[in-house]
Amino acid sequence: MARFSFFALLALAAFGAAAPVARRASDDDSCSSSSSTKSSKGSSASSSAAAQSTAQSAASTGSFTLLDYADFQISDGVAGDAEAEANAVFVDPFANVDLATIDDQTVDDIQTMREAAEDAETDQFNPEIESASGDDADALQVGKIKNKVLKLTGETMVLKIKIAQAEAAGDDTSDLESKLAEEQKKLDTNIATDQKSAGATSQSVV
Repeated sequence: MARFSFFALLALAAFGAAAPVARRASDDDSCSSSSSTKSSKGSSASSSAAAQSTAQSAASTGSFTLLDYADFQISDGVAGDAEAEANAVFVDPFANVDLATIDDQTVDDIQTMREAAEDAETDQFNPEIESASGDDADALQVGKIKNKVLKLTGETMVLKIKIAQAEAAGDDTSDLESKLAEEQKKLDTNIATDQKSAGATSQSVV
């Protein structure tokens, strides 16, 4: 009987010694799980911040893409919708975008495309109109007006961006606003001319 009691005591002692180990193992597992959860949350937050930064960057530049003149010219087709067609090139890509946040490279790209439209007018439309006659000359003249709308829309867009940036920086905008008013007047005149010729055949030079 004494021998049985002795073995029973040994068994109880062994069980008591093992229990804390089990508890410690359980505690370690819990800490590991908590650490893993925190790490996962941190990674998720980092990814979310990166995505938000990318979205903000895209929003600040709009969806404008530098194109060759042949890929954005609007002089084919007919007269009447030059304003909307030019806006699709230079204005619509910046819908709902704070113009003050447009980066310098995008402004340069708009300016490059505007200059391409101006070069098309002076180097191609003018000499081709001069050498053409009849319906061909008329169609080229209509195309030239549409190209003027395109060129001036690009110019006014650049000025609007510069004004927004100057205002954000607290700089004087009077000179820019005077220039914008001047270019806008030219644009309005050519839009009106295009609309008066609505439906007339328009010819490009590319």
